[in-house]
Amino acid sequence: MRLMLRVFFVLALATGAAACGKKGPPEPPGKGEYPRTYPAPR
Repeated sequence: MRLMLRVFFVLALATGAAACGKKGPPEPPGKGEYPRTYPAPR
């Protein structure tokens, strides 16, 4: 009985971990706002 419970919990944790994350190759971020130039101080 204990073995069945452990197997159940391991499968539940593995299923939860496998469901997270992005499916597919990583893509580089697009053009961002930084670094940006600020107006010169007066």
